[in-house]
Amino acid sequence: MHPVAKAIWYIESHFGRAITLAEIAGNSGMSRHHLSRRFSEMTGQNLNRYLRARRLAEAARQIAGGAENILKVALDAGYGSHEAFTRAFREEFGLTPETLRARRDLSGLTLQEPIRMSAIEKSTLPSPRIETLDAFLITGLGTHFEPGTAAGIPALWQRFNDYFGHIPGQNGNTAFGLCSMVPGKPGFRYFAGVRVPRSDDLPAELETIHVPAQSWAMFQHEGHVNGIAGTVNAVFREWLPASGRTVASFPDVLEFYGEDFDPETGLGRIEIWLPLADQMTKS
Repeated sequence: MHPVAKAIWYIESHFGRAITLAEIAGNSGMSRHHLSRRFSEMTGQNLNRYLRARRLAEAARQIAGGAENILKVALDAGYGSHEAFTRAFREEFGLTPETLRARRDLSGLTLQEPIRMSAIEKSTLPSPRIETLDAFLITGLGTHFEPGTAAGIPALWQRFNDYFGHIPGQNGNTAFGLCSMVPGKPGFRYFAGVRVPRSDDLPAELETIHVPAQSWAMFQHEGHVNGIAGTVNAVFREWLPASGRTVASFPDVLEFYGEDFDPETGLGRIEIWLPLADQMTKS
């Protein structure tokens, strides 16, 4: 994967805490100087400016949604004081955080959206294993993504990681990303979560989804997490038409992250699970 794509992924996965250009560069495998130059060449944006704009955009969404504690939003966005945050917010959007919270409307604001992190590169696909699993529950956080906004998924994982390892009954250190289409609505819904034995005694802000008993075609994803889109496309473009199988109704696809997956590097065991409808017996 290109170092700039790694840098974008790292920013989207970590902008909720203080990160430095040196840290981003180190995880991208380039010097700060070369990364900054290549980032500008490939995206047309300044790297530090992009990080700042992404943090403020997410902060604006929280505030417009009625965030009660603006100082907490400011600290989460990497600002050390309410005053510094307000100054940067006014420079970015032309109004104060308090004004935006009062009007509860993002119209007229130019929000920095995530840069799409990679083109589809994967052209080959390993053969899957087929397994039948009983129904299970996943609890976590989900949101709807409009077409072309999938680059924002790492930010959802960033929020969910605050809960990871602290959820009652969490099954090990594995995680799931569930993707499903909403009938009559463009885009898709993405859900980041962990497997749990039951839905009671869970944090109120978490949602629980029932995944039905069914067979799955399980594909190993090779390489960085940022290339998942290429594997998913290969599954639908190559394997599914040749297999003669039919996709089940829910979910559209499931991402499985093994215990060795490291969200800091984006590397480790990742699988794509495709739900399969039961095959009809021919008479």
